[in-house]
Amino acid sequence: MTQGAGQGPETERTATLRDFRVPAYVHETGPYGQSTHPGDVVPPDEAIHPDGYTPTERDLPVINRGDTVQVPVAPEPLAAPHETDGTGALYVVGDVHGYLDELVSALQAQGLVDAAGQWCAGTSRLWFLGDFTDRGPDGIGVIDLVMRLSAEAAAAGGYCKALMGNHELLLLGAKRFGDTPVNSGAGTATFQAAWLLNGGQKTDMDRLQDHHLQWMARLDAVEEVDGYLLVHSDTTAYLDYGDSIEAVNDTVRETLTRNDADECWDLFRKFTKRFSFRDEGGADAVRSLLNTYGGTRIVHGHSPIPYLLGEVGSEEGEDSTGPVVEGPHVYADGLAIAMDGGVTMAGKLLVQQLPLDI
Repeated sequence: MTQGAGQGPETERTATLRDFRVPAYVHETGPYGQSTHPGDVVPPDEAIHPDGYTPTERDLPVINRGDTVQVPVAPEPLAAPHETDGTGALYVVGDVHGYLDELVSALQAQGLVDAAGQWCAGTSRLWFLGDFTDRGPDGIGVIDLVMRLSAEAAAAGGYCKALMGNHELLLLGAKRFGDTPVNSGAGTATFQAAWLLNGGQKTDMDRLQDHHLQWMARLDAVEEVDGYLLVHSDTTAYLDYGDSIEAVNDTVRETLTRNDADECWDLFRKFTKRFSFRDEGGADAVRSLLNTYGGTRIVHGHSPIPYLLGEVGSEEGEDSTGPVVEGPHVYADGLAIAMDGGVTMAGKLLVQQLPLDI
């Protein structure tokens, strides 16, 4: 398998728990509702578009980690990687979104890197579920770390690999196509505008180099490891790209290779859909992916766990601390494991060994 892998305008932020509420228009199914989420604006033509979410507006709020109610997190004991039958332990990492310091701390807590940030986990296997950049301060630093750990892990007999997230597609599109108009299905859009609206950092774009672009463009979209189907997004849109893992990964890479702005936008749009596994029929949606690609459980990032748990916060004047993100969220009849702990909203950057001890 080939493993390949910026400061936008400030958006208005609020310090209330209402910022955690799910904008109505980001739901994958059904027509867009008019969102009452602070800061959300749904264009009239997009609000009635029947084909699902088109990310021409800000997808999720960016909440300053210092000016909002903090989500308490239970401490984790230091975990030492272990080997079973000659195969190293399996770990997965949720969305990082540029939070390099938090990532290094989480990897150290699991015994995967040492105090200097070097791989120290021997034959352990580490999978990142995508979304390395945007919203946080150092997306390029995150990519550089993952690339370095890939080499160090391989030299130690283990591996560190990564999946394609929608923000990798977004950054690639912003770099390649800039302000080139694309057919969003709800009017004209551009990758550049969508990237800025969804947390693009100018410092990342300034530091982006060809080897970062090549790495991102070669990332796989789907993998199956030890019975776990690993994907970035909680959506069934992967089924549009092939009936096998190999077919999906080949189709995604070929789409990026053709370098057609509209094709790449459609790929990005579909990978940005979410919540397919959350509500009624969610378990069946998971089964449709498992039956097609294999595995007995699906592991994904993309949708922050506070969002998957429903509305966070309360009506004005009521006290609420919101949900505590302590670890992965298991749902959809136990078939889905969510790994995005909401690091961009004062949550937790999750690094988890599989299988879960539950």
